[in-house]
Amino acid sequence: MKTLFTTVLLLALTLSVCAQEIIHKKVLSKKMNKEIETVIITPELVKGKMYKTVYILHGYSGNANRTYKQDIPDLIGKAQKYSTIYVLPDGNFNSWYVDSPVDKSSQYQTFIGKELVDFIDANYPTIQNRKSRGILGWSMGGYGALNIGIFYQSTFGIAGSSCGALDFNRFGENFHNYQVDKVLGDFKSLPKQYFTFEKTKQMALANQFYILDCGTEDSQMIDMNRDFHELLTSEKIEHLYIESPGSHDPKYWNKSLANQLVLFENYFNAEK
Repeated sequence: MKTLFTTVLLLALTLSVCAQEIIHKKVLSKKMNKEIETVIITPELVKGKMYKTVYILHGYSGNANRTYKQDIPDLIGKAQKYSTIYVLPDGNFNSWYVDSPVDKSSQYQTFIGKELVDFIDANYPTIQNRKSRGILGWSMGGYGALNIGIFYQSTFGIAGSSCGALDFNRFGENFHNYQVDKVLGDFKSLPKQYFTFEKTKQMALANQFYILDCGTEDSQMIDMNRDFHELLTSEKIEHLYIESPGSHDPKYWNKSLANQLVLFENYFNAEK
């Protein structure tokens, strides 16, 4: 009888826990009228338990598969360790995660900040509160994470940028080389809403937490990140800024993104 009871108990426990998964999903964007490849990494899901979510945006020319295979070490292990669902949308190589004014098929700000969040919350056991939801990215994704996070301030409590491409004013020829003009049009007529440095008034009122980091040998991004940090400091906007040795390469953001996820976890725990 004791053996039978033990067997039934073990079976019940097994049925209440879903194995950890890497899910490849095509998520419909009504605004773009197309499906977007998205990777969803879950911990072992326990029946009745709700989970934090972090949306992770890759850099220029990247993709969601490379994010968990190369760019962030042991993201699968971190999902289990931190009881967090990680959501990795494909940024279409060069979308810059904006709602493009020149290309109706590139409306990634709305997709990630609204449509994808709604899909994840409807289909997975998430804590549907900004204090348990964050957004993080590097390079192009750092630009996207800050701008989407700031725009959807009632959705995300924390936003992180690693070696972020934060200032189009300094791009010069790279505005074309990195195909920003394909989604935002000519630089000379670019509205202020696409400039991160113009968003400090929104940030001051958002009641969010921001994390910025950059490698000291990152000649492309270090000056703009330092200047943005100084701007936020001068306007008394709460944030954390970190510099450490490194260039604009996977070796740097392997480390920096893993560190940011620890800081995200600290934020979530403090907000409970």
